[in-house]
Amino acid sequence: MFIFLVIYVFMATIVIQYESIYSGDETSITGSIMSYSINGNKLKMNIKDKEEVIATYYIKTEEELVYLKENIGIGKTITVNGTLNEPINNTIPNTFNYKKYLYNNKIYYLFDAHSYNIQNDNNLLDRAKDYLIKRAYNSKNSEYLLVLVLGDKALISSDEYNTYQNNGTSHLLAVSGSHITVILLVLSFFLKKLKEVPKLIIISLILLFFAFVTNNASAVNRAIYFFIINRINKLGNLKLSNIQVLFITAFILLLLDPFTIYDLGFIYSFCISLGIMYYSDKLNGNLLIATLKVSIIAFLFSLPISSYINYEVNLSSILINLIFVPWISYIVFPISIITFIFPIFNPILSILLSITNVLNNIGEFISIFINVPKMPLVVAIILFILLLLAKNNKKYLYVILIILGLIKLSPLINSSYEVYFLDINQGDSAIIITPHKRDVVMIDTGGKITYEVEDWKKGNKTYNLSDNTIKFLKSKGITTIDYLITTHGDYDHLGEVQNIVNKLNVKNVIFNNDSYNTLELELIDVLNDKNIKYCQNIKTLNITNNTIYFLNDYLYDNENDNSNVLYLSIYGNKFLFMGDAGINVEEDLINKYNLENITVLKVGHHGSKTSSSKNFIDYVNPLISVISVGRNNRYNHPSTDVLANLSNRIIYRTDIDGTIKFNIKKNKFDIKTYEP
Repeated sequence: MFIFLVIYVFMATIVIQYESIYSGDETSITGSIMSYSINGNKLKMNIKDKEEVIATYYIKTEEELVYLKENIGIGKTITVNGTLNEPINNTIPNTFNYKKYLYNNKIYYLFDAHSYNIQNDNNLLDRAKDYLIKRAYNSKNSEYLLVLVLGDKALISSDEYNTYQNNGTSHLLAVSGSHITVILLVLSFFLKKLKEVPKLIIISLILLFFAFVTNNASAVNRAIYFFIINRINKLGNLKLSNIQVLFITAFILLLLDPFTIYDLGFIYSFCISLGIMYYSDKLNGNLLIATLKVSIIAFLFSLPISSYINYEVNLSSILINLIFVPWISYIVFPISIITFIFPIFNPILSILLSITNVLNNIGEFISIFINVPKMPLVVAIILFILLLLAKNNKKYLYVILIILGLIKLSPLINSSYEVYFLDINQGDSAIIITPHKRDVVMIDTGGKITYEVEDWKKGNKTYNLSDNTIKFLKSKGITTIDYLITTHGDYDHLGEVQNIVNKLNVKNVIFNNDSYNTLELELIDVLNDKNIKYCQNIKTLNITNNTIYFLNDYLYDNENDNSNVLYLSIYGNKFLFMGDAGINVEEDLINKYNLENITVLKVGHHGSKTSSSKNFIDYVNPLISVISVGRNNRYNHPSTDVLANLSNRIIYRTDIDGTIKFNIKKNKFDIKTYEP
């Protein structure tokens, strides 16, 4: 049976290549609304006809927002007009691949909607589900009711979610087996007088409806199927062990949808459940000791997954989960259900959530993170197998520690210089890593330019642009930035700096020679709080037997021209980083420095026509030009004039080529791109 399942999953998910029924040229799609979320003025919908697409629409007026909240609904037919777009791959290495995630969920296109038409024709089940969603949306503490009761993270802010993720408790914000356990306890209490068979039927129907409401989350399905099969096992006296029931459950779920194998909720749920069941005979002692053992086992069996996916583990999560699991599962979640039904309990829920936030902050304070650089998948599987073998021979635990230690040390072997120009949308961010990871330099952080909008348009910020940068660095075994250099204080260069400073160990920050703007002053307050050194207007910076030269020491009358301009030579390969410096700066550089025959030019100001004059380009004569620019940006960067000035030279663009990596040794110069 196991061999058949492996072959079936392999054939269904890897060998067979699925394609969309759409050509990509469609400008109108009609289908049923499977799910939706409204965050500020952003409406996001999963729409399905013969195939599912994700449509995004930006609400134009406050009146339209009211209309949508009243009229949009699960199961309703909607026609959207706009354009289809293919999702892109992860253009920053070792980060979340959204395109692959969608493919595994049988979604091949995104739809940019410009208009819509809703028809009121959903069925009873859909109306029931929609009623529950709208009830959560319109409630106080809506973001938590959505995530705790319905498993919908659409409104939870990135900062809040990251706190849970850092503490190793983000699984509690996903509807999972623990939620099913609580529901089962409640249902069993109210149905205790019923005979077993009718009780099983009623409970199963209620649980299946709950699965429908939570969009059939894999962890929920795993818990429900396990419960049903286990009850049948006991009623039929089949004498199956819990582990056998678990494998039968997994077999059924994978048979129904082989792509479940890629679902993190399923993987975590299955592996942790297997670990607890496998070590069940070791869970002796009083309640506290037994609970602690469960927390340790859950931590160990999630470790290969967390290491492989997140590139770090939180050693304190054992203790944190010891507190959080019962607190969320048996106090906050039940009260959330009660509040969902009886809103009068909202004040109580608010108090509990405040306590939860305090506990979260304490968890962050006591957290001990161990970075685990990227490992091959086969190593993660080996670690899991070793955990199973360790039950009868504890020496395997030492083998696990040795493997993790070798992975931890692996980045130190690298003897190359690595220079990355990150694809960070319409912004700049570059990383320089010296041999054996002795020094790490970040030049700008990227960031999204924000504009003041009306209150009704504001939603919770559900992600940070630099989260991918941080994850990439951790995958390289990097948690410390030795030098963070800011070219200047524009948001597209420095907007993500506080996220970087808060989540990584930044030792030094170097500003340009201009007076500090508001963004930079806010950063300086953070740097002072964290006792991080900072300076400005320096001439040179020594890094691992090399020197970065700061060429721009004039004071111009605009912020762009006051950008730090950086020069670095690596084994004779000359790198020139222009920030947003304009034509006036370029002329001054020509007059002051010998910058002929540059190997790699980071083109100024995203390829704007205010920079990269023909005279300058002809003078520096770059072999390779890198333009950091966002896809379909509103500024129409890069300028056709600049592209013309760079003609007959090698050009890389982050909007086309994704992240660009330069790997440099004494006699080797390699280029690699991570295309969308």
